[in-house]
Amino acid sequence: MIARFVKFGRRLRVKSHSMYHLVMRVLVTLLFLMPLCAQPPQDAPKKGGGGGRAPQNVKVLKLEPGANIGQIMRTYTAGLGVQCTFCHVQGNFASDENPKKEVARHMISMVQEINAKFPDGKEHVACYTCHRGETAPKIAPPAAPAQ
Repeated sequence: MIARFVKFGRRLRVKSHSMYHLVMRVLVTLLFLMPLCAQPPQDAPKKGGGGGRAPQNVKVLKLEPGANIGQIMRTYTAGLGVQCTFCHVQGNFASDENPKKEVARHMISMVQEINAKFPDGKEHVACYTCHRGETAPKIAPPAAPAQ
């Protein structure tokens, strides 16, 4: 910024009158623009995955209103270390053509039954509990390293 200096005796003083007006103009402009930026676009799809469409062919998942099925599915992919097409048909997630989808439904039911037995209502078991990021569940701890 360029400031104008006016000499008063031995001291130099910044002439701040024009700088004040510039700063005030910027602040007033920002105050008017901020509400416009804070509002979501009118055409934006609502959150919840599926591009605003309700999930199709959901048989086992107990979805609460407003639940994000995409986030739920990401926990499964992380727990098994796989992509969506491990259980789903590419481009048609509602299809039951992939037999691994039925296996996944049985596993999800098993996890739900186990968690239902805990009186506190918290989730104690998940896919990752056994799978540890792999498609086959870990049934034994890894071998101890040789010393």
